[in-house]
Amino acid sequence: MIDLENVSKSYSTGQPALNGINLHIEPGEFVFVVGNSGSGKSTLIKLLLKELEPTEGTITVDGFELGTLKRRNIPKYRRKIGVVFQDFRLLKDRNVYENIAFAQRIIQTPTKDIKKRVPKMLSLVGLAEKYRAFPKELSGGEQQRVALARALVNKPEILLADEPTGNLDPKNSWEIMKLLERVNKNGTTVLVVTHNREIVDAMQKRVVTMQKGVIVSDEENGGYIYED
Repeated sequence: MIDLENVSKSYSTGQPALNGINLHIEPGEFVFVVGNSGSGKSTLIKLLLKELEPTEGTITVDGFELGTLKRRNIPKYRRKIGVVFQDFRLLKDRNVYENIAFAQRIIQTPTKDIKKRVPKMLSLVGLAEKYRAFPKELSGGEQQRVALARALVNKPEILLADEPTGNLDPKNSWEIMKLLERVNKNGTTVLVVTHNREIVDAMQKRVVTMQKGVIVSDEENGGYIYED
């Protein structure tokens, strides 16, 4: 599903953010990527979203070789990927229903299908009664669940979560992780970048540890081995 071969990324300073990494993720896997700030985790996410181009190496995601992907095909590629960020990134002037429906309208989903799909997503994340609420009326945990519903509404094959519990208390953090695990069990490949040691240690998933732009550990049923 995700394959990186000898991928490096250097910025204008010349210091490599990624340095020759190799990573292979099978369809349906749940993978944590951990490491301290500056280890290359965010660069990895941006490369997978084709927001950045690698300096060297090849990236293939679900059959798309990103280096040869034409600009006109990038939107089609990104539809395969759902993304959840630490800061939610909800549209403040739209209610919960419209925030989720917006993702469907971008890809010109028929209105009748939107009316079926959005309530289904709200039920999945436990917010069926909040469809008229605006982001400012929701708790942080509720906002992240809306962001997750929005990421899933287009039925992506891959879900990228970049510090999805970074702004949440422990209770809400666990609720989000349980939802991600449920999504994964339904067949979606899930990649989670996190600093949350407790969650990583407890969930016993595959853990890829990065340090200074390289992968220093890749363990099945792993834990958070990096000392900040």
